[in-house]
Amino acid sequence: MSTELEILYQDETLVAINKPSGLLVHRSEIDRHETQFALQLVRNQLGQRVYPVHRLDKPTSGVLVFALSQEMASQITDFWRQRSVDKKYLAIVRGWMPEFTHLDYPMAPPVDKYAKHERIRPVQEAITDFRCLAQVEIPVEIDKYPQSRYSLVECTPHTGRKHQLRRHLKHLAHPIIGDARYGKGRHSRYFRDHLQAPRLLLHASELTVPHPISGETMTFTAPPDAIFRRLLDMFGWTDLVPDSVRDTFCEEPHPSLDLFLNRTNEDEEPL
Repeated sequence: MSTELEILYQDETLVAINKPSGLLVHRSEIDRHETQFALQLVRNQLGQRVYPVHRLDKPTSGVLVFALSQEMASQITDFWRQRSVDKKYLAIVRGWMPEFTHLDYPMAPPVDKYAKHERIRPVQEAITDFRCLAQVEIPVEIDKYPQSRYSLVECTPHTGRKHQLRRHLKHLAHPIIGDARYGKGRHSRYFRDHLQAPRLLLHASELTVPHPISGETMTFTAPPDAIFRRLLDMFGWTDLVPDSVRDTFCEEPHPSLDLFLNRTNEDEEPL
């Protein structure tokens, strides 16, 4: 089976791909037994070195950008430091979210068991906007109610803390489905076992960044994989996603997007 990744955009300075759920960006102690990484796969696919400028969690899918030189990597990384990058994610969460939520909730970095220094780290600013796009109620008793409710949410982080969206949604009591670390196991297991959705339902759908040479505003949009799209259809949400994302639905999901779903993250508990 091919392990070529879906390329969303490429020029002489950068490449944007659609990272599958279950694929690490680069080698990490999080999963010491992993043998494939986005960095390696893109390097092999393009036949040249690539340089990471940001990251996505292993179970998160969506837009991931690499620079094609160290100089360009430094410039693009500066855009993140200057908060000149806009990011949007789609998430399927437990419960019915309000129409709009602005959350300014500082967080300390999560404890990393692989960190060399296990000291208390300072709380950092963390800000996210959440817009509820759609809601559904299914006649299935999963927790303590005879029906179960879920929402499709567009998440716009204004800071870039580790696990920010996952932790913010947990704080709001609307954890993301499939989140083994911060979610609700009963709901995640139902989606895995009955809806054939064995992944974290968080997708980096859109990323806007200045081009490092021209300064032109570049927007990259990644279609969700077949699992995510099937849930959108099942819940009647397909026409309610943002137009820019829905415009990508005309193409079939890239075959690589399901390759990594059975891989587990050693840093997370089973669902």
